[in-house]
Amino acid sequence: MTAQTAAATGPLAGVRILDLTSVVNGAYATQILGDQGADIIKLEDPGGDIMRHPGVPGGRNADGLGPNFLTLNRNKRSIVLDLKQDKARKAMAKLIATCDVFVASVRYEALTRLGLSYEEVSAIRPDIIYAHAAGFGSDGPYAGLPAYDDLIQAASGMADLIPRTFGGEPALLPTQAADKVSGLFLAQAVSAALFHRERTGKGQFVEVPMLECVTSFVLVENLYGHVYQPPADQLGYPRTLNPFRKPFATKDGHIGLLPYNNKHWAVFFRVADFGDEFAARPEFATVSGRNNNIRELYALVEKVAATKTTQEWIDLLRPLSIPVIALNRLDDLENDPHLQAVGFFEHLEHPQVGHYQVPKPPVKFAQTPSSIRSHAPQLGEHSAQILSEAGLDDEEIAQATGS
Repeated sequence: MTAQTAAATGPLAGVRILDLTSVVNGAYATQILGDQGADIIKLEDPGGDIMRHPGVPGGRNADGLGPNFLTLNRNKRSIVLDLKQDKARKAMAKLIATCDVFVASVRYEALTRLGLSYEEVSAIRPDIIYAHAAGFGSDGPYAGLPAYDDLIQAASGMADLIPRTFGGEPALLPTQAADKVSGLFLAQAVSAALFHRERTGKGQFVEVPMLECVTSFVLVENLYGHVYQPPADQLGYPRTLNPFRKPFATKDGHIGLLPYNNKHWAVFFRVADFGDEFAARPEFATVSGRNNNIRELYALVEKVAATKTTQEWIDLLRPLSIPVIALNRLDDLENDPHLQAVGFFEHLEHPQVGHYQVPKPPVKFAQTPSSIRSHAPQLGEHSAQILSEAGLDDEEIAQATGS
């Protein structure tokens, strides 16, 4: 692909989204919605999204198209408006009238100062979906505070998972987990609100607070004994907060290995030469018994895993339907045979950046396939085009954009 040529075929084709998000959280959500066919209009101030600029030493970061920006902002069109200027705000009102969804990660107080509160936006388009990616819910004492991935990992309990498992100090997961989890919540919320509007004709305000989203994600299994009131057991799910739950070293590498049900474990004990008596031991014969003795059990698996090569374990266990897979380092992903077979990495040709690759949309829609139709845009690349679509003439476009 060298230019925007393909028509949108995804399930959201025909939906127009005005995107006032940046960095990762909101940008990841709108990337997903764009892959699924929505027309994403990325509104930037004259300085542009900060993610345009972090680069790779020796990389081709032409025109503010850094590697993360290229990945997060495909299938989007960029418009630059300085919303502190009257002409730009008037153009913004006309643009809002053409959009189905308004999504922003700017703090709500700042949006209100710009005349972009829900009440003001919905006065322009009453059936609009207004989705606000907040750091914290508006009803709590943290409302309006700045929020970033590091802060939300710290506040949500996520940073407590590693020390509960391995000891030591609280630690951040080495990925932007809070941003991406919140982005998934945001994309799902926009889709659900669009479905509601399709059924009722009514728009609505949708708040997607990072702290609440990530905390709910962490507590799916880790609320554990505190689900019951008064608490019946500890916080934290013992099976996952287990230092032996990890890829197991083999003679020549590592494997992911998880005998899961009673039959799996009985067969695994037999073929791994533990002896039939292991499967009959009360602490290993039932799900509750294994969960109560999970550290001892995984320590046994760790010890036996080292007796065979990775391929020997795969050849032995897959015919027995025991879940097993070779570990991939990051360096291995581009050559993984499954990812190669499904065409996971899409190779593209950018007129400024040149050849690059990104993960293709992972979800498959049989009737309405997602697609990558356009590169991440240069700053303000589509300003005139978008404002013309909103009904502005050449003079009004020049005034709105300051060009």
